[in-house]
Amino acid sequence: MNNGFFRVAAVVPAVKVADCEFNANEIITKAHEAAAQGAQLIAFPELAVTSYSCGDLFKNNLLLEQSDAALLRIAQQTSNLDAIIVVGAPVKCEDYLYNCAVVIQKGELLAIVPKIYLKDYDAFSESRWFIRPSRFEPSEIKIGDKSARFGFDFAFCIGDVTISVEISEDLYVPVASSSERAMTGANILVNIAAINDVVGSYSYLKSLVVNQSAKCISAYVFVGAGYGESSTDLVFDGKAIIAEKGNILAEAERWTGKPSIMLSDIDIEAIKQDRLRNNTYIECAKRDFVPRPTIDCEPQKKNDSCSTLIRKISPTPFVPSTDSEIAERCEEIVNIQVAGLAQRLDVTNTRTLVIGVSGGLDSTLALLVAARTFDRLGISREGIVGVTMPGFGTTDRTYNNAITLMKSLGITIREIPIAEAVGVHFRDIGHDPNVTDVTYENSQARERTQILMDIANQVGGMVLGTGDLSELALGWATYNGDHMSMYGVNAGVPKTLVRHMVRHFVAYAKSDEEKAALLDVVDTPISPELIPADSDGNIAQKTEDLVGPYELHDFFIYYTMRYGFTPRRILFMAKHAFTDYDDATIKHWMKVFYRRFFNQQFKRSCLPDGPKVGTVGLSPRGDWKMPSDASSALWLREIDSL
Repeated sequence: MNNGFFRVAAVVPAVKVADCEFNANEIITKAHEAAAQGAQLIAFPELAVTSYSCGDLFKNNLLLEQSDAALLRIAQQTSNLDAIIVVGAPVKCEDYLYNCAVVIQKGELLAIVPKIYLKDYDAFSESRWFIRPSRFEPSEIKIGDKSARFGFDFAFCIGDVTISVEISEDLYVPVASSSERAMTGANILVNIAAINDVVGSYSYLKSLVVNQSAKCISAYVFVGAGYGESSTDLVFDGKAIIAEKGNILAEAERWTGKPSIMLSDIDIEAIKQDRLRNNTYIECAKRDFVPRPTIDCEPQKKNDSCSTLIRKISPTPFVPSTDSEIAERCEEIVNIQVAGLAQRLDVTNTRTLVIGVSGGLDSTLALLVAARTFDRLGISREGIVGVTMPGFGTTDRTYNNAITLMKSLGITIREIPIAEAVGVHFRDIGHDPNVTDVTYENSQARERTQILMDIANQVGGMVLGTGDLSELALGWATYNGDHMSMYGVNAGVPKTLVRHMVRHFVAYAKSDEEKAALLDVVDTPISPELIPADSDGNIAQKTEDLVGPYELHDFFIYYTMRYGFTPRRILFMAKHAFTDYDDATIKHWMKVFYRRFFNQQFKRSCLPDGPKVGTVGLSPRGDWKMPSDASSALWLREIDSL
């Protein structure tokens, strides 16, 4: 494997009906081509050696003899390849004929896996030629001078990779054989098939493949019949799908009439980590399934073709890839936030919210969610008290956006400048206001929180927190300042998604002024505005200059918390995901992330309530329970060693 990734290939070859020599040549050629591209597992279709549509020719001894000879030649002429090759062929044993997947590596027939469920409905009559295996079959079959283990329970192991094989219809039954094999450790499920195409069948197949990979927490490699099968009654369209944990990684273009090789890198480490953290999966495996026999494959040499991943690693794992998916994700998260806030208001019989509105991304999102919540509950938006608190670093841009949004949304507006009060505080504690250090900054944050809390007491309401998931991970909040609230509505939303969510609300804007303000908020640099503006009145203090790019930090957060990956692996993935950063820059900000993530845990240990919206959460009551004095040394040492 290459840093936990294992490359697979689903090959749709050219095929000629009953021409075993032609088919074998095509399989050998395509196996070498796939191996040259780094494939470590290569799957060919059901009955690829003879073709699927031979009909009664399957009972002809000449065809079966030539099929056996072709299998031996395929093994011999791929003996120099490390890859595990799975190819479909009819296999005869005594008086019985089986529809089989033959597993080959380095010239040896590792095993022969028979098809369990024969298709005998619609236009199919497989039991006319083949028999269904039972548990009383021979344990070994000889083809020419080679013997191979025989059975449908085998798993093929190579390091941390465990492969199982099923054939076509075996996926379509209520309890697929691959489900049982996944429960006993298989993490790559292979299905070699010959499924014809009729209207609607392909979308159904895709749903089966995607769902099987999801519920089995595995990769699923599906390959259908090659071009050239008989079209007497059926048509085959060159299907090939590679899926992983519910997502399609690669998919062959259908109807081209040309052979194809679909390649993808399977994330074995992610599969292992998901299984490790999923107790229901583990309990199901322990309760219902017994160990299956395994066959150890030969180790594979390092292949330079695998040094660069061929699968895409998104630099924004929290953000979907298409506009429609982003819109759907944003709307779903907003509904979760609204439902959580509405429930909190109901059970506390609260009809007033107090929000500090800065004109930045997070407070804007919290304000928009609050407005929608009040609409859903049928409460006047005047019960939302938006407080703008200009300080030493507040710019006209953010102030004007805050005022515009509050007016547009029809909430109650209060403006309370904090400069004078903070100046008195500096005098009381003996702080020089010309020293813009952490005391200078945090005094402003705590003054603002004091104002919000006291106004909440005045109006009988609660303070709505605005901090997001990324800020919580980095501890980028003032303890007992903006760190505190009665409910943190953005606590589960990462910074890279907050920007998209604010933009999502543009479609709901009721005036051009509101729309323009929202778009400007999206374009405004992220800043706490605690340091005076520059000479031109622009934001001087930019968060990402201080703690690093949020796109990097959200990447680190996702793969640290969602999968528990090591810094070594995250760095490997980041190099492939980000083209705008060199290795040194990624490592620098990764060290910043781990230092802050560990030493700021104390802020998360007393985190206000807030709704979980995704697979990553930092609530100390649910997703993330870590001692505040845990050391980051182990992680930092690994980064230094890279």
